[in-house]
Amino acid sequence: MKRFFLHTTFIILTLISISAKAQNKIGVTNLQCEMLSNPEGIDVVQPRLSWQINANVSDVKQTAYQIIVSSTLENLNANKGDLWDTGKVQSNASVNIIYNGKRLENRQNAFWKVILWTNKGEIQSVDKAHFSMGIMNYADWKSTRWIGYEKASAGDSISQYSKLSARYLRKEINLKKQVKSAKVYIMGMGLYELYINGNKIGDQVLAPVPTDYTKNVKYNVFDVTSQLKEGKNMLGTILGNGRFFTMRQDFKPYKIKTFGYPKMALQLYVEYTDGTKEVIRTDDTWKVTTNGPILSNNEYDGEEYDARKELKNWNTTNFDDKNWFQAEYVQEPGGFYEAQMTPNMKIMGEVKPISIKQTPKGTYILDMGQNMVGWLQLKVKGKSGDKVILKFAESLQADGSLYIENLRDARTTDVYTLKGEGEEIWEPTFVFHGFRFVEVSGFPTKPTLDNFVGKVVYDDIKTTGTFESSDAVMNQIFKNAYWGISGNYKGMPIDCPQRNERQPWLGDRTTGAYGESFLFDNQTLYAKWLDDIKNAQTADGGIPDVAPAFWRYYGDNVTWPGTYITVAEMLYQQFGDKKVIEKHYPSMKKWVVYMEQNYLVKDLMTKDKYGDWCVPPESLELIHSKDSARTTNGELIASAFYYHLLQKMKKFATINGNNSDDIQYYDSLSERVKTAFNVKFFNASKNNYANNTVTANLLPLAFGMVPENLQSKVFENIVHEVEVTYNGHISTGVIGTQFLMRTLSEYGRPDLSYKLASNDTYPSWGYMAKNGATTIWELWNGNTADPKMNSQNHVMLLGDLLIWYYENIAGIKSNPETPGFKQIIMKPDFETGLTFVNASYESIHGTIKSNWKKTKNNLQWNITIPANTSAIVYLPSTKVSAVTLDNKKLDKTAVSYKVENNKLILILPSGSYVLNVK
Repeated sequence: MKRFFLHTTFIILTLISISAKAQNKIGVTNLQCEMLSNPEGIDVVQPRLSWQINANVSDVKQTAYQIIVSSTLENLNANKGDLWDTGKVQSNASVNIIYNGKRLENRQNAFWKVILWTNKGEIQSVDKAHFSMGIMNYADWKSTRWIGYEKASAGDSISQYSKLSARYLRKEINLKKQVKSAKVYIMGMGLYELYINGNKIGDQVLAPVPTDYTKNVKYNVFDVTSQLKEGKNMLGTILGNGRFFTMRQDFKPYKIKTFGYPKMALQLYVEYTDGTKEVIRTDDTWKVTTNGPILSNNEYDGEEYDARKELKNWNTTNFDDKNWFQAEYVQEPGGFYEAQMTPNMKIMGEVKPISIKQTPKGTYILDMGQNMVGWLQLKVKGKSGDKVILKFAESLQADGSLYIENLRDARTTDVYTLKGEGEEIWEPTFVFHGFRFVEVSGFPTKPTLDNFVGKVVYDDIKTTGTFESSDAVMNQIFKNAYWGISGNYKGMPIDCPQRNERQPWLGDRTTGAYGESFLFDNQTLYAKWLDDIKNAQTADGGIPDVAPAFWRYYGDNVTWPGTYITVAEMLYQQFGDKKVIEKHYPSMKKWVVYMEQNYLVKDLMTKDKYGDWCVPPESLELIHSKDSARTTNGELIASAFYYHLLQKMKKFATINGNNSDDIQYYDSLSERVKTAFNVKFFNASKNNYANNTVTANLLPLAFGMVPENLQSKVFENIVHEVEVTYNGHISTGVIGTQFLMRTLSEYGRPDLSYKLASNDTYPSWGYMAKNGATTIWELWNGNTADPKMNSQNHVMLLGDLLIWYYENIAGIKSNPETPGFKQIIMKPDFETGLTFVNASYESIHGTIKSNWKKTKNNLQWNITIPANTSAIVYLPSTKVSAVTLDNKKLDKTAVSYKVENNKLILILPSGSYVLNVK
């Protein structure tokens, strides 16, 4: 698969050594410079700069840096930092260095590099990094008018099943001078494709990322210098519907938010070689038509394309648009204009189908072999007017036909009408599907596997984590998680990609975002999502269950809105992103106070909406459990979770340096909640909480609400329930599973965590895989409960499983005291039953590796610690003589170590090491 490394709130600049002393010792591979998702046009006035040091020697520490930022490449080459020159700064910091130079103006270009001093010598960047500012104020957009076509055309339908043809817009321009540089700034709602002189600009798809367009609208920026020439040029766009003209227009208006017809605002900013400048803007001289080949594009229902209506050369200067009409000036969306600081979606890979079978009714069923998200590319020959119909689904019925009930009223169908001109290759433009199987009908000849290719589509973010182990079930679960997570990255984290939902539910990512961060560089995705949540907050402090609030679900519970806080902590912990805490703290506190004032009664949180959602039911045929013994009290869940969030808010207040009043407020309130909680829910005679469900005991134990002298007894009840009552299987739902695996390991039963992770009988993740799942199901028993209630590509039930994979099994964890993996805690649970684990994670400081293998008499552990970091390494031995480091006995003059709690603890600097324990 093709992937790119993106960091969207800072610049990555990798370095190579040029000093004689460090030649071939300190260097880098994969040289990159990425400012946000797009270095062309950002609106952060003080961008954060970062770099990585790669080294093939051990113990490399940065001691100082100098950043030089220049307005021209010539100045940078001369080391003239006319925008910013830090001078030599004594510091080991290499990420999130805040720009503090001259004010960066509209469309400002900036070129920069860094010089470093390390304990091994001086190094400096050879390549030159670049970024440019976007349009920094609303006034610069003011004379750029929004244009479109504000009505339905013949064949359109404004109904529950919305059908709206794509808008094609074009404008011929005349550039009278030689072009030195040119950039396009575009807001195309809901989705756009941009062309200049017949060429598509960029390789993004389904752009821009979705927002609540009444709150904020994202613009994309492209350097199009090479696409323009002196003389006549043609600008062209196609506008699709996306989340703007919604899939269910005028349907349930009390629930579903709508925004209007597709529209666009665009600026082409041109600088000529003589130094003069020109701005070409959208206005009513643009021409528009809806009479193109894209007859309909609806995310739920699919795309209809009639190749007979293709507009040949419509986006070049050689086209007669006399039958097109003038574009209309239209009302702007209402939201504030912002540079998009997160990647667009792209085609990230391809899947070849594994089989195609004819059905009794003459259609064909195509099996991709993998539940995937994206679309199908079609290759076909036939007569003009032949229609190929592609219907998408996740599973089959017993007779081999598509199972579509779980799609609800989503029609998930693409229709291609042939023009009849030899071989035709087509794929949709403005929709995506979640599917494994495709019903093909109307194919003019007998189709073969070679007629189809699956295109995998998700946000253009890098895969940062790998994991394999000696357990095949765990490996398959990891693969399933990978496909499920990536497929649901759609400019926001959605719950599922196939049915008539596809919504960014907060509760699905409360802890899930943390686990996902080990697999994908999801920092910018979740930073953007926090903005979506903030923008969805009500004036009095309420936070919805879905954000952006495309569905008006303001349920005022704790566990779903609390994701606002837990995701912010994840971004700080995993990426060292302090800015998100500073930015969102006031809104988070507003919500905390709102919940206290409205729902705290006698120091307990009384409002819970979903409970421990999706607890495994007692019968394989049930969707939800009816057994009260499996149901955890909602007030217990809400109160425990509220306490948990108060602890995080206290941490945020400390990070921000807030005055002691805030800290005292959280301390006082959380102590009151904990006291009331234990009074009401703790059963002193049985040492358990409420009705003794695993979740009821797990939450207070994981959150530190259980008195210290009773913790082991409460844990014994958890173990008994898991081992005896549920025969070594999961009994928790979405809430409990977020803390299950780590808590079992933390309190000394990693073997029990491993049992849950490696099970292949119901209920378990392995049960899903054993029964054909290639992603993660919505229900533990999704194959036997009413299947119409089961999405086969959900991630909410992963809980803390992936965190456990990396932190507890691989031993790759960021020390909370040094966020962003500046120091790594490497403390694997070697006593699980696994015999080997091989994992890696590309942190913001570089790649961390952990590869261990156990035999009866020996543990060998190969580890890699990135340059400019260190690691605390825990070994399962108290005998120093039993351990070797790089085949040498431990020597306190060479390495720091101590024995504590039956572990040998080493402090290792950066480098690659081989540890052996007899």
